[in-house]
Amino acid sequence: MPIQVELDMVLLKKKMKLTELAASVDITMANLSILKTGKAKAMRFSTLEAVCKALDCQPGDILKYVP
Repeated sequence: MPIQVELDMVLLKKKMKLTELAASVDITMANLSILKTGKAKAMRFSTLEAVCKALDCQPGDILKYVP
């Protein structure tokens, strides 16, 4: 899939652990892990909004298009 999730990089920059993000966004660790590993086939805008708000970033910081 040409859309890659760069959640690892944003978490490193913000010095936040996946468990902290899961708690602040109220998403299960399993679902965040699926996003983080790039196995997700879709992402709701509400989830993207919550992740961006928690990490103080833009959607383009998390999602990357690689043809």
